[in-house]
Amino acid sequence: MPLAVHGGRAPGPRIRARVEDTSSVLDKGSRAHPLRAASRAPIVPGMPSVAAIQMTSGPDVEANLQEARALLAEAAEEGAHLAVLPENFSFMGLSDGDKRRIAEDDGRGPVQDFLAQSARRLGMWIVGGTVPLRGAGDGRVAAASLVYDSAGERRARYDKIHLFDIQVPERAESYHESANVAPGSKPVVLDTPVGRLGLSVCYDVRFPELFRSLSASGAELLAVPSAFTEPTGRAHWEVLVRARAIENLCAVIAPAQSGFHPNGRETYGDSMIVDHWGRVLDRLPRGRGCVTAEIDLERQRRDRVSFPSLTHRVLN
Repeated sequence: MPLAVHGGRAPGPRIRARVEDTSSVLDKGSRAHPLRAASRAPIVPGMPSVAAIQMTSGPDVEANLQEARALLAEAAEEGAHLAVLPENFSFMGLSDGDKRRIAEDDGRGPVQDFLAQSARRLGMWIVGGTVPLRGAGDGRVAAASLVYDSAGERRARYDKIHLFDIQVPERAESYHESANVAPGSKPVVLDTPVGRLGLSVCYDVRFPELFRSLSASGAELLAVPSAFTEPTGRAHWEVLVRARAIENLCAVIAPAQSGFHPNGRETYGDSMIVDHWGRVLDRLPRGRGCVTAEIDLERQRRDRVSFPSLTHRVLN
C-alpha cells in the first residue's frame, strides 16, 4: 500500500462496553445526527482499508479543519473506507482552558458539521479524534470521539474516560486535564464496514482493562486517536499500541499529533496502524500526513480460532 509521507524521521472491575449501533437507544446527539439503530454496516468485501491522520493542530479551528479536509481527501484517494483523526484535531489552544470557549453543543456546531459533511462528500467513515462538547454541569467539557458513517450520519459518541493528570518525569512539564474535561464512563463498540470498532482516546491506552472490555464486546479493531507528549511517546507509545493489539488480537488504528504547537507543547507523532499480531503495517514517524493499510479480517478470525487466548481468560 502506498505511503503518503509529509515530514521527518523514518486488575480492577470488569467494564461492560456499550454497543452503540445495535441498541434502540438514540445517542445524545440525536437532535442532529440520530443513530440508525436498526441497520448494520455491511462489511467491505476482501481486505478493507483504514487510515490514520497525523496533524500539528493549533488554536485556529478553521485552519485545522482545512488541513484535516486535505488529509481526509488524501486518505479517500488512497482507498480508505474509514479514517481516524487525532485527538484535538480541530483545536489545540494556547491554554488548556481555551477548549471551554470553543466547545460545541452536542449535535450541532461547525466541527460536527465538518465531520458529517466530509464523511458524506468522501463516502468514507470518519472517527473525529476528539471534539470538545458542552454538557457537564460544572462548565467542563467532554473530550468526545465522534463516529460518522459514509452518509454523514453520526453512529457513535465515546467520551474519553481516563484523563491526563500527570507530571512528566524529569521534565518541567505537567498536565491537569480534569480541570477542564469531565471524564466519560461508558466504553463503546460499534459495527462499521471495516469490522467491529472499539473506541478509546490517548491516555486510555495505558489502561488494558478498557480494551479487554472492548474485545469482550466483539471489537476487531481499536481506534486510539492521541496527542502523546514527546518524552512519554518516545518511551512508551509503540509499546502500548502494539501491546493492546497483541493482547486483544485486534488491529489498532493510532493517529497522533506531531511536532511543535503554538502553545509550546511538543507531541510525539508516529501515527501507526498495527495488525492483530502486533505487526506495524504502516507508520508516519513525524510531520503531517496520513498512513493507510489493509486489514485482513479473515486472517484475524482464523488466528483467533487457532490461538484462542481471548477464551482462556481466568481473572476478570
